[in-house]
Amino acid sequence: MYLIQILLPLYDNLGNPFPYEEYNRLRDELSERFGGITTYMRSPARGLWKETSTSTVSDDIVIFEIMCDELDREWWGAYRSELAATFRQEVLIVRVSEVQLL
Repeated sequence: MYLIQILLPLYDNLGNPFPYEEYNRLRDELSERFGGITTYMRSPARGLWKETSTSTVSDDIVIFEIMCDELDREWWGAYRSELAATFRQEVLIVRVSEVQLL
């Protein structure tokens, strides 16, 4: 079984919030496709990374999680590209972990 996590920014690079409806659309779309989804929307996580040796960038994010039995890397790669365009990101993180249910 696989756990896919999508890290989505709350704000664009100018600090403008993305419409809440966009997150609802994605939630509904992914829930329909995969039969369920977990969203972490109430307490945004904060991402920090070094852009250069002297500058650190931060981003408030929400996380969407999907569990599935099959991993279609081609579909996820295309979907990540679509999300990066929607959220105007050079890089948008979609990561996968193999998990075992206990």
